[in-house]
Amino acid sequence: MAAMVSLRKVSKRYRRGAQSVPVLESLDLEVEAGEFLALMGPSGSGKTTLLNLLGGLSRADQGEVRVAGARLDQLSPRALARWRARHIGFVFQFYNLLPVFNAQRNVELPLLLTKLSREQRRHNAQAALALVGLADRGAHRPSELSGGQQQRVAIARALVADPSLLICDEPTGDLDRASADQVLDLLRRLNREQNKTIVMVTHDPRAAAYASRRLNVDKGQLGDDATTVAAT
Repeated sequence: MAAMVSLRKVSKRYRRGAQSVPVLESLDLEVEAGEFLALMGPSGSGKTTLLNLLGGLSRADQGEVRVAGARLDQLSPRALARWRARHIGFVFQFYNLLPVFNAQRNVELPLLLTKLSREQRRHNAQAALALVGLADRGAHRPSELSGGQQQRVAIARALVADPSLLICDEPTGDLDRASADQVLDLLRRLNREQNKTIVMVTHDPRAAAYASRRLNVDKGQLGDDATTVAAT
C-alpha cells in the first residue's frame, strides 16, 4: 500500500528568547494510505508540532516532509495553502464552529474556496452531515447541539471536501466518556468503511485503542510501534 505520509530526518526548533529549543529531532515517520494512527505522549513532547507539519501549518527546519504525494518543504506559501485546502481535514479539541451559523453552514465553509455552486455546496454539506449521523441537525446552531454533536459537525466540516488525510488533535479531550466513544466510533468507521487515513493525537489510552497503530512521542522522538487492539 502506498504511503500517505513520509517524513525523513525531520527536525523542528522554536525560538525562546535567545535560545533555540529543539522540538523534533531527526524524526522518521511513515503512514500508509488507509491507516488510523494514534500519537501519544506527554505535554510538550512534540505531538502537535508533528501534526502541524503534516497539515502544512508549519515548516520543518530540516528534512523531507511528503504528504499525499507532495513535498511540503518545497512548496511556496500559496501552493501550500492550495494543497492544504484540497488534501487536509482538521478536527480540533474545541470544535471551532462559528456560533452565528447553523450546522450546515459551518460544514459548507471549506467549500467557499472552491468553484462549486451554492446548490452543490449545500448538497455536499448535507451529505457530510448524513455521513456523521446528523442529517436532521443541519438547521441547528452550535448552542443547540451537545458537545458530541458539535464535534461530529466539526468532523463533517473536515470531511466535506473529501480530504486525503484527516488530522485530529485531541478530538475527544472536551467530551464526556459516552460522547467521546461515539466520536471515536465514527472515526473508526470512517477509517474502515470510507478508507480515510487518520492521524490522531490523544492523551487517552482508550481513545488510542480505536486506532490500528499507536506511536509514543517523547522529547521529539518516536517510540517503537505498538499495534493496538481496536476497542469494541
